[in-house]
Amino acid sequence: MRIRGLVLLPLLIGCRPTPEGTVTLPADPAATVVRRDEPPVALDAESPVAYPPALYQQRVSGTVLLRLFVDETGKVVPDSTRVQESSGYPALDSAAQAGAPRLHYAPALRNGVPVATLFTQPVHFRHPDRGGTTP
Repeated sequence: MRIRGLVLLPLLIGCRPTPEGTVTLPADPAATVVRRDEPPVALDAESPVAYPPALYQQRVSGTVLLRLFVDETGKVVPDSTRVQESSGYPALDSAAQAGAPRLHYAPALRNGVPVATLFTQPVHFRHPDRGGTTP
């Protein structure tokens, strides 16, 4: 690459030439990060939880804190889902609980091994007119 008459060459510190004359680059330590202990990671680009239409029309907002149990594949075990903290609106709480089985997760890891785990997941219901987005 030329900039104002200078030729910039890649800096090959730590590189080794091979007998064939090609250069082997050192491994990128950031690229080999091993996930050791991590909570479940949500995979849904958009939430499968439905905003109750009547509350949406009334511009009601709230947050429900769910207690979820996911197995070692990351699948939510439906019968284990509980409302840990209510939004104050039973319809929002019910909608969050009903939508929980459709949530998708990468499983939790313990020592790099997928494991079943219990955790909390907030579900936010925010009306756009109230300065937020739906879940």
